[in-house]
Amino acid sequence: MELIDQHTKKIMEDCKERARTAGLRFQDESLEYIVTNRDLLEISPKVMIPTLYDYWVHDVEVLREKGKYELYQGNPYETVINTRPAISFYNDNNPDWLNVMIFYHVLGHIDFFQNNIYFQHTWDYDFTGQALSDKRVIARLRSEKNKWVDYVIEFARGIDNLVGFHDTLSRKNHVNLDRQSKKLNFYFDIFLQSVIKARINVYVQEIERYNRCIDENGALGQDIFFSEIEKKHPEFATLFQKSLLKKPGGRKDLIQFLLEHSDFLNKEENRWMKTVIQVVRKTSLFFQPQIRTKIMNEGWASYWHEQLFLKDERIKGHEVEFARVNAAVTSLPRVGLNPYALGMRLFFEIEEMADKGRYDYEFQRLLDTEARKKFNADTKQGRALIFAVRENYCDSMFISTFLNQEFINRYNLFVAGKRLNKRKMVWEYYIKSRNVLDYQKMIQDSLYHPPHITVKNNGSGKGELYLVHHFEGKPLVNEFIANTMMGIEYLWGKPVKLETSVVASQPGPQPDASAAGISSLMPGAKGMPEIVWRRVVYTMDNRKLSKSEI
Repeated sequence: MELIDQHTKKIMEDCKERARTAGLRFQDESLEYIVTNRDLLEISPKVMIPTLYDYWVHDVEVLREKGKYELYQGNPYETVINTRPAISFYNDNNPDWLNVMIFYHVLGHIDFFQNNIYFQHTWDYDFTGQALSDKRVIARLRSEKNKWVDYVIEFARGIDNLVGFHDTLSRKNHVNLDRQSKKLNFYFDIFLQSVIKARINVYVQEIERYNRCIDENGALGQDIFFSEIEKKHPEFATLFQKSLLKKPGGRKDLIQFLLEHSDFLNKEENRWMKTVIQVVRKTSLFFQPQIRTKIMNEGWASYWHEQLFLKDERIKGHEVEFARVNAAVTSLPRVGLNPYALGMRLFFEIEEMADKGRYDYEFQRLLDTEARKKFNADTKQGRALIFAVRENYCDSMFISTFLNQEFINRYNLFVAGKRLNKRKMVWEYYIKSRNVLDYQKMIQDSLYHPPHITVKNNGSGKGELYLVHHFEGKPLVNEFIANTMMGIEYLWGKPVKLETSVVASQPGPQPDASAAGISSLMPGAKGMPEIVWRRVVYTMDNRKLSKSEI
């Protein structure tokens, strides 16, 4: 693995200038490395972070991928990681025109990493440097504690999907607020509602008064607003000052709770385990936003490599090759999901719809199909809107807000079903639905959504840990419950209980799909009983799992 040569680096710097001219924003420094496919096999299990701590699962992944590589050798498209500076990896045999296209794609990713608010907790430090420090700490502990380090890593990784990602973002936003913003939040969120217990009409009047002060006085409007408050309520200033001394609250995720309250981990001889667990939690938090923005991130990068490269004179003579490579990356599959394709087309759709004013109320109230097709307010607001979406949305919000029936119809999208043809004894795929709600549900079901599990105060006096799974329509994966709870029991040092929901009654026999045409096989469809759920408690005590109904 080595840095790209000066000729290729010059191409990248030129692409940066053009990308900035188009509106992308990113830090000046970036590192580009030439790697072979075998190099990528070594770092792919570490999520492309070369300095990440060593773990036996990484070695297993390398061996498995090497076996595949011997049979199916292939070239990677590009890889970029969110560090300071940003690091990207490339093949050593790319022609210049392909590097131009790939550089635009990478710059789209970097712009997304450095501007999307879901990544804001990663902006303040260089993760590769932090990972190298963590790796050295774990290596030192391995030399002292041997296999116990890997046991702790494994138990912590079993629950690292339960880290409080949104709570972390909330605390980050709280810290980033300036004094005046905190003062405003305190007045409307606490003082009006909890201190003087103002009625709703008073609350609305205060909002209107604040807006009026800003409109009439500009930058001085907020000071004028608060001066009137302090005349009317002299105690406000003192209460606000006290609020600044309080540390921001928030729920603690399961790993944080174990670190703070586990008697086992807080024993002198076990305190080293907390260092390992903190490394696992910190690493999980770093990768959370990438998991939650896959469609947007790839779609944004694909949008920009197409927009910028088609206008770049270096495409001349390579139009056919570009079309072939671009189609391989951004083509819509008939069955399944391509995040590059869906994300890119949604960004193009949002830009076009906003340019035509089709997000305005005037268009939304139209019912006539022909009038909707011809509507064009020519607002030229499309580019501004996609930048705002890039900054403020994650995949779940992106899909639920902008994926509509017109988009489904335009690209002929559908939800595919699968059924067994008993006469031919083959699986058949068929068009199950073209409805946008069904398509949205299919996409949402494929997105990352870890279970919501909280710690409940237990009054039994036995010191056991009681966890509550807040059921959201999806049961926990049964095969993982025993091993995960055994790991939690080890870290807690006492018995652990988990309250969750399981199926009380299964749907009846499915109809013969090959004979029934395209009738739905989903539970709850006509002729199919609804699934009934019941609450149960799993108990892990001395590495023995038991289950009881509530």
